[in-house]
Amino acid sequence: MAFQQRAKPDGSRKRTSGFSPSRGSKSNESDAPGNKPAREKAPPTPERLEQRARNVLLHQLARSAKSTQQLRQILEKREIPSEIAERVLERFTEVGLIDDAAYAETIVNSRRNFKGLSKSAIKRELSEKGVPAPLVEQAIETITSEDDLAAAQELAARRIRQMSTLTREVRERRLAGYLGRKGYPSSIVFAAIRFAESQVDAN
Repeated sequence: MAFQQRAKPDGSRKRTSGFSPSRGSKSNESDAPGNKPAREKAPPTPERLEQRARNVLLHQLARSAKSTQQLRQILEKREIPSEIAERVLERFTEVGLIDDAAYAETIVNSRRNFKGLSKSAIKRELSEKGVPAPLVEQAIETITSEDDLAAAQELAARRIRQMSTLTREVRERRLAGYLGRKGYPSSIVFAAIRFAESQVDAN
């Protein structure tokens, strides 16, 4: 590395490396990559928001049926303005992609056939999912108390077969809790337990 001799005021020379110290300045700092101001994104147009809302609904409905209220809440979480969301929801309803009545019937059939839920439990679930009250009543109106009793008896008879090693008291307590979680009232629960125990005694 070459060194230069720099003259001192007294006539002597000072040895230097030839490199000048870095000189910071405001202009240099502002030119640094990390200090450049970020460009603001333009807000999406109503057309783009509407297309986004349609895509969200199609994706959700492809996964599973949902009520209008459930889909409305999803669009709200995606930050779709309410006026655009309502317009798209209305359009999907007009073409039959959203049908709260059909959705309610699907829930009734599923919960009765696969979960054995009572009429009151199904009504509560439909209400929680945002199905309008008139459509809820329409969907469950064909379920009678006799239907509930028959369903509870079937559940209890099937469940009690898994409790053969338990005492009668323990069986009945567990059956009562099991049927209660399905939404059956106490009158039907006790009747179903008596039926199940009679099946055990008959065998």
